[in-house]
Amino acid sequence: MLRVMRAVSEFPFSLTLDEPCRNYTFRVKWDGRYIPAITRVLGLTRTTEVVENRDGSDPSINRKSAGLTRFEAITLERGLTGDTSFEEWANLVWNPEIELGSEASVREFRKNILIELYEDSGQLVRTYIVRRAWPSEYQALSTLDAGENGVVIERMRLESEGWEREAAMVPQPQS
Repeated sequence: MLRVMRAVSEFPFSLTLDEPCRNYTFRVKWDGRYIPAITRVLGLTRTTEVVENRDGSDPSINRKSAGLTRFEAITLERGLTGDTSFEEWANLVWNPEIELGSEASVREFRKNILIELYEDSGQLVRTYIVRRAWPSEYQALSTLDAGENGVVIERMRLESEGWEREAAMVPQPQS
C-alpha cells in the first residue's frame, strides 16, 4: 500500500524528543527531484570496527579503540512505474550500448541523495544526506507470477562514502 504525501503544514514541526516518528512517510531525492513511488529504504547503517590491543606490561586486560568505519549498502525499492530514474542511473555505471573508451566517468555516476522523513502532518522532521552514492546492483523486475496479484518491484542497491543527518533538523523540547 502506498501512502500519499499530505500537504506540508505551515506550522513548525511538533515531533518531541520522546515521541517516535512513523516509518511510512518519506521521500528520496537526487538530481534536484523527488523520485516517485519509493516504498522502502533499507540499510542506513554504519559500523565501526573494534581494534583490540594489549599493553605488554599488563597481560590481563585488552584495550579497545575505534577502527575503520564502514557504511552498509542502501537498498531502495519501488513499484514499477513509467519513471526511468533507477534504470538511467544504473546505466551510467554499465551500459552495453556504449562504445569502448566512452564510458561514464566516476564524476557522472556518483550522486548525493537526500532521504527525507516527515511526520503525519506532512512537516519535514529529518533529512539524511548520502554522500557520493552509486548503484552497485539494479533489479529491473521482481519475480513475475501469474498466480499472484502483487505489484512489480524495481530495486536498486547503492554504495556510498557515508551518510549524515542534516544538523539543522533537530526537534525542540515542547514546554
